[in-house]
Amino acid sequence: MDSVTLDALDLRLLHALQLDGRAAFSRIADVLDVSDRTVARRFGRLRTTGIARVAGVTDSHRTGHAEWLVRLRVPPPGIVPLARALARRPDTAWVTVASSGTEIICVFHVAEEGPAPLGALGRLPQGTQIDAQRLLRPAMDHRWTGRTSALTEEQIAALRPAPTAGTAPVPLTGLDRRLLPALAADGRAAYPDLARQVGWSESAVRRRLDELRRSGVLRFDVEIDSRLFGFSVQCLLWLTVTPARTAGVARALACDPEAAFVGSTTGTHNLFAIAVCRDADALHTYLTDRIGSLDGVDRMETVLITSYTKRTAPAP
Repeated sequence: MDSVTLDALDLRLLHALQLDGRAAFSRIADVLDVSDRTVARRFGRLRTTGIARVAGVTDSHRTGHAEWLVRLRVPPPGIVPLARALARRPDTAWVTVASSGTEIICVFHVAEEGPAPLGALGRLPQGTQIDAQRLLRPAMDHRWTGRTSALTEEQIAALRPAPTAGTAPVPLTGLDRRLLPALAADGRAAYPDLARQVGWSESAVRRRLDELRRSGVLRFDVEIDSRLFGFSVQCLLWLTVTPARTAGVARALACDPEAAFVGSTTGTHNLFAIAVCRDADALHTYLTDRIGSLDGVDRMETVLITSYTKRTAPAP
């Protein structure tokens, strides 16, 4: 990781893909004023070296699913095998290991009417402690700004896709259940490749993918380590906020450049957030000077992220 450096064109390309993960390279090249081959070559390097990839992300609220934030405190010998096993599950959207080396935090997608996913976890290492809270409502309608600040407003407007329509749940079809996992693995997979994977015609795949995007069921996210943007510390925050102040605190945090995610939860803590900071000193300043000054925050628990086993983040 230390040997990897992103130049200005890499940053603009990544910002463009964050706006529209399936935008044609020709369209991106036109906006960035470079050649199609240059854009394709740059993304190919980022993709094949594992620096970045585009993943299709399903909006669980549009598909009638609930999101559960699950914390597992695990004896150290079992932490890595369990994290890998959780990452392989189709119902997990995000798996990370905490700095203590004894805790895994992950997000499960389960049927809206279903119970918390504790009974589906299977056999766990002896001594594992489990805590689950449902993620109720995200407070952000945008992504972390640290990776979306390379383009001008004019370039953003040229690349931004049409807004989604509607908020009602969308029933998934048999095609969707094959198509969505394929797009989660490679959000930029070509239509002929997708058609071969799912066993449907290319025209049907193209049409359904467009419908899923327009309905808001499907979006595309660029998975990349924040350290490549100069931000070396990521921290999970559980906040206990006075009920009358919860909405105001959530809105305030959602506007912070450090915020990668803010949402309300069930449980002892009623807000959950992910903060991304340049270093430990910047995190200290954010926790004490910013969050510590917010009226209504009664208690805060912080956990540093050591590593990701599965990167697809909570919505949005």
